[in-house]
Amino acid sequence: MAARVAAASAYLFVPANRPDRYAKALDSGADAVIVDLEDAVALPLKEQARATLAQWIRDNGPQPRLWVRVNAADTVWHADDVAAFAALPLAGIVLPKAEDPKAVGAIAARLPQGSGVIALIETATGLADMRQIARVPGVARLAFGSIDAQVDLGMQCGPEEEELLHLRVEMVLASRLAGIAPPVDGVTTAFDDEAFLAKMVLRARRLGFGAKLCIHPKQVAGVKQGFMPTPAELAWAREVMTAVRASDGGAISLNGKMVDRPVIMQAEKFLHQAGELQD
Repeated sequence: MAARVAAASAYLFVPANRPDRYAKALDSGADAVIVDLEDAVALPLKEQARATLAQWIRDNGPQPRLWVRVNAADTVWHADDVAAFAALPLAGIVLPKAEDPKAVGAIAARLPQGSGVIALIETATGLADMRQIARVPGVARLAFGSIDAQVDLGMQCGPEEEELLHLRVEMVLASRLAGIAPPVDGVTTAFDDEAFLAKMVLRARRLGFGAKLCIHPKQVAGVKQGFMPTPAELAWAREVMTAVRASDGGAISLNGKMVDRPVIMQAEKFLHQAGELQD
């Protein structure tokens, strides 16, 4: 499961009360789909949406790319949401407002082998405890609920959320220390602005994120492309590996610069992402 999760870069949300969109979302090119029982579903519709989604999964068989965002732990729907989906053949559960490592662990322990939890960090408590949350067995990834985090913290961020930069870095660090996949960056709400989306994906990639949440199918292609190495990076990686093969174990230099192990590892990562290098 870990390799599959780490390879996913575009996570597309779809409302749980729109079963007509489930298959479309899975066919959109997204690496993973998050069917949302939380923010996307009005209060009177939550129980029906839960039942509809569970039945759709039972009717359509294993869904290794499908995640379910349940309602938060402090809501009346949470326990029934977890009970409905814990044993179904899914990628796993997305837990909003993840705060308590023990509560996260209790959900992860109920999931079958091959499934996991994405802990959505979007409150002050979650941010303070995300290193512990990331270490919980069964947590596949952290994800940043940047919009909710701003509200919880009383912040008023600009369009690029520069004020949250240090929290994003901390999330990358928490994930690395726990040995899990790089985290998933928050949504970009302007789904018709391709240039702005590309800028936000580039920043996420440079910070060490490995994926991004998408709120519209239009964003999927741009997100996936943004997390891939550029042509220049691939050309550089090929040069590095050519120099490595020609070195016979000796010191390596390329274009006047020494090539040490971290440089080789970066080159291998680029080539692996592009499918030019196998594990």
